[in-house]
Amino acid sequence: MSDSPKLTHLNAAGQPAMVDVGAKQPTRRVARARSRVVLGPEIMALVQEGDLPTRKGPVFQTAILAGIMGAKRTSELIPLCHPLGLDNCRVTIEVDGPDAVLIECTATVTGKTGVEMEALTGASVAALTIYDMCKALSHDILIQETRLVSKTGGKQDFHHAG
Repeated sequence: MSDSPKLTHLNAAGQPAMVDVGAKQPTRRVARARSRVVLGPEIMALVQEGDLPTRKGPVFQTAILAGIMGAKRTSELIPLCHPLGLDNCRVTIEVDGPDAVLIECTATVTGKTGVEMEALTGASVAALTIYDMCKALSHDILIQETRLVSKTGGKQDFHHAG
């Protein structure tokens, strides 16, 4: 048997399969993911003084709520993800340069499997919500650099060097 990495969601016959975590011991697991949304200088000028009000509510506050809701529903969106009762989920949005915002989603669980997908989903849904709420001002909005920043707990920890 090879020591090279293997895809975990395939069974011996190469068919899709949920990972069996039944024998694992629960541990505290934390994952942090980030998305960057380039809004452009015109939209950023509107949000420099605070949140941008819309008929759906303040853009950033609404995106934070959407990101948390998305993280909580990850197993309904991503095939083979285990449903997790998150201990905590936090989404933050901050200005990143003259034309962009940075979204970070941190998901925490005490369980048998990690929360990377929950953190990534939370950051992604928050980014999509910002796009949806600002698209009336511009369709040149760019969602970029969605990535896992760090994870702890489980087999091995991970920290992005950048």
